[in-house]
Amino acid sequence: MKQDILTLYSITGGPGAGKTTLLDELNKNGMITVPEEGRKIIKEQMESGGEGLPWMNKELFAHLMFEESAKTYRKINQMIHSEPIFFDRGILDTLGYMRLENIPIPELMKTKAREMVYHHNVFILPPWKEIYENDPERQQTFEKAILTFECMKRIYQEYGYNIVEVPKAAVKNRVRFILDTISYNN
Repeated sequence: MKQDILTLYSITGGPGAGKTTLLDELNKNGMITVPEEGRKIIKEQMESGGEGLPWMNKELFAHLMFEESAKTYRKINQMIHSEPIFFDRGILDTLGYMRLENIPIPELMKTKAREMVYHHNVFILPPWKEIYENDPERQQTFEKAILTFECMKRIYQEYGYNIVEVPKAAVKNRVRFILDTISYNN
């Protein structure tokens, strides 16, 4: 039996805005969370000497990320859960990345993105300079993080999602904001 799509939530935004920290805290609060595919792909490509890295071959990276995101979505969507599931980035994040990097988006990807839907409310974390840090998998500048945020916001809106901006606050307050929002809207 297929899961009710209304319980699948995407949390998006630019890099370094606190998404992974937020997802970890949601998980500690008993919520089901799905990690970001991009970091996993970067680690795998770095370990194997592959070229599918955003600083080496952006198009290959985007295709790998889309395929992994779609595979994970299908797997999660087949599970039966009554509680919400939170994704660290959704399918549309790959399309947003491709647009940001001027990579042509194949029609098949656009079609799949329309088919693999999340709850109509998408949580977006704004750029937050005070917490922004680079690491081996995150090599973008803060300016690029701002551009990514704007691009993600636009692409989700173009696909008909309602953007809910999560306030810059302590992670426990961000969790409370999200849980209060989904309780109010369900």
